Amino acid sequence: MNLSVNVQEEQGTAVVYLAGEVDVYTAPALKETLLPLTEQSSTTVIVNLSDVTYIDSTGLGIFIGALKSSGKAGSKLKITGANVRVKRLFTITGLNEVLDIEEDQREEV
Repeated sequence: MNLSVNVQEEQGTAVVYLAGEVDVYTAPALKETLLPLTEQSSTTVIVNLSDVTYIDSTGLGIFIGALKSSGKAGSKLKITGANVRVKRLFTITGLNEVLDIEEDQREEV
């Protein structure tokens, strides 16, 4: 499966829209896009996972790296739109305790 990464930037906020699977093969594309955004001070980076169906440990590592990068730069990282399966992964690994994960407003199908 492929991963689509699209960014929309506006007034100190960057929204990263992901679609597909974040795994060992697609994670480099995410890292290449996400880390430079989190390195900009006073920027809020929102990662929208509404169209992500799967994340593996490599993908989780990218989010940990982005969190560390945002802490150093003084930016903010937020995760939104995660489906039940992806949320469960963040919970099992304990990342829901350190990442700012917003509840999805849409109904699960």
